[in-house]
Amino acid sequence: MRTTALAVGILFLATAVGCAGNHQQQASDDADGGYTAPASIYSVMDPTSLVYTDVAAGASPSDNPWRWTGFLLHPLGVAIDYGVNRPIYKLTSQMPYLFGYTSEDSMLDSQRR
Repeated sequence: MRTTALAVGILFLATAVGCAGNHQQQASDDADGGYTAPASIYSVMDPTSLVYTDVAAGASPSDNPWRWTGFLLHPLGVAIDYGVNRPIYKLTSQMPYLFGYTSEDSMLDSQRR
């Protein structure tokens, strides 16, 4: 539990540092009169916001460093999926009673692209 709390704390700290830089930049822009209005008054978490605005136009491409990390690590995740995860599902589906492979597992495996 302590290790999990430490990992979550480090993640929050890393994210907060990134947000603090953006806040200071926004404050200096406001002081200079360089305010730019948001793309929409709707929250990006609202599913209907896609109808009313172009969300991608309101977000900067370098808004969060974790985004670039995700882009760089995506091919590694796909390779692990094809090299480890899918063969394990294939093996366990051959002997469902031995490995506890259920119909839900079969459904999830059949929905993969």
